[in-house]
Amino acid sequence: MPHDLLSIGELAERARVSVKAVRFYSDQGLLPEAGRSGGGHRRYAPQALERLRLIRSLRALDVPLPEVARVVAEETAEDGVGESFDEGLEAVVARQLDSLGAEIAALRWREAALRLLHEAAPVERAELLRLVGALGTPPDTETLVRYWRGLLPVRLPARLVAAIVEAAVPSLPEQPSPAHVLAFARLHELTAAVNNACLADHRPSLPRPDMLYDGLREAYDLAAPALLAGRDPAPGEALDCFVAAHARAHDRHDTPDYRRELGRELAVGDHPAMRRYWALAGELTPVPTLGAANTWLSSALVAQLAAN
Repeated sequence: MPHDLLSIGELAERARVSVKAVRFYSDQGLLPEAGRSGGGHRRYAPQALERLRLIRSLRALDVPLPEVARVVAEETAEDGVGESFDEGLEAVVARQLDSLGAEIAALRWREAALRLLHEAAPVERAELLRLVGALGTPPDTETLVRYWRGLLPVRLPARLVAAIVEAAVPSLPEQPSPAHVLAFARLHELTAAVNNACLADHRPSLPRPDMLYDGLREAYDLAAPALLAGRDPAPGEALDCFVAAHARAHDRHDTPDYRRELGRELAVGDHPAMRRYWALAGELTPVPTLGAANTWLSSALVAQLAAN
C-alpha cells in the first residue's frame, strides 16, 4: 500500500472535522477510500483532503447532501475546474439562496404574528390566536385567489380573470408588521367564509362582461395618479372611461340619462363583505386597491351629477 495514504484520523485532523464525519461521508459515497490497511482500517489518497474540504464547506452552508453529491460528481469529472463544475455549483448556490429566502420570510411572518399576540390585551389573545393559527407560515393567498375566481363571471376570458385576480389579491409584505398579520388573517377568514354565489347575485347581469372589466382596468389605471396624490374625486378622462365601460357592457351609450341611471345604481354601494375585503386589502398594500379606485370614480360621478 502506498506510503502517502492517509488514515481516517489523519484525514479528519487535517480537514478539521471529526472522524465520525469522515466515516459518514465515506459511507454516503461522497469520499471514496483508496484502500484498507492489513487491519481493515480505511485509507485515503491525498486528494481526498480537498474533496473533504469541499464537502465541509458546502455543509457549513447547510447545502443538503443530495446537492453536495451533485457538486462532488462534477468536481470528480472535471478535477474541480471547468464550466460544468462552475455551473453546477452556481445552481446549488442559487437553490440554497431561494430556500434561505423562504425560511427568512417564514421567520419574519412568525415574529410579526408573535408580536401581535404579545402586544394584544389578554382578553383578545385567544381570538387572535385562532385567526393567526388558521394561516400557514408564511401564509399563502390561495384562499383569496379561489374567492375571486368563484366571484367573477363565468364567461370572462381567462386573460382578464388572471389580470383581475392578480390586481385584486394583495401581495404579502416583505417586512410584515403585527397589523399586517391581523389584516391578512381577517381577510383570509372573510374569503373562506363568504358565499361567493351570494356576492355574484348582488352583481347585475351583464351581456358583455369582458367589455366592463377591460374598461374598468383602464379607468382604474387612469385614476391611480389622483388617488396616490390624494386628490378629491373629480370628472375627467378616468371617469369618462369608467362610465363608457359600464355603458358598453350593457349595450348602452354614454349619455346624460345613462350617467344619472348609473349614478343611482352605484349609490346603492357594494356588498358589505366586498367593502370589508377592500378595507382589509388596503391595509396590506401601499398601492391603491381596485376597490379604492372604484369608490373614487363612483364618487366622481356622484359629484358631477350633483354639480349638474
